[in-house]
Amino acid sequence: MHRLALTTVVAIGCSRAAPAPGKVEVLTAPAEGDVAPWIAAAVDARGDRQVVVYVGAAWCEPCRYFHDAVAAGRLDRRFPRLTLLEFDADRDDDRLAAAGYRSRMIPLLARVGRDGRADGHQLEGSIKGPEAVDQIIPRLEALLAQ
Repeated sequence: MHRLALTTVVAIGCSRAAPAPGKVEVLTAPAEGDVAPWIAAAVDARGDRQVVVYVGAAWCEPCRYFHDAVAAGRLDRRFPRLTLLEFDADRDDDRLAAAGYRSRMIPLLARVGRDGRADGHQLEGSIKGPEAVDQIIPRLEALLAQ
């Protein structure tokens, strides 16, 4: 199984380093353990950044397009204060479900509560092809505005 490796990786609890200003930050979730405390710590450590759980998979075409757009900095201007907490759908599905992050489709982008659990606002899935990112962007903007 391949994991999506996005731009910045920070170990929550080990570093409170500030993300680069004006850039989408990506934190890769630990491979084991309860996700809610890790998510809550990430939210606390990010200050005024907008934190979203991102669930993708290497085999998911829209996920790959979204990943590539983030890695290339294509979302930085639209989302300069965004932090994505990256999870792998194949590895993390049960752990995420236990914290309220459930979806029928990926990519999943979900808002988080201060307790690290899902707050019920999310977007699921996208179209196939290079237009996937263009289809996700306005939906992500709406999710963040809720």
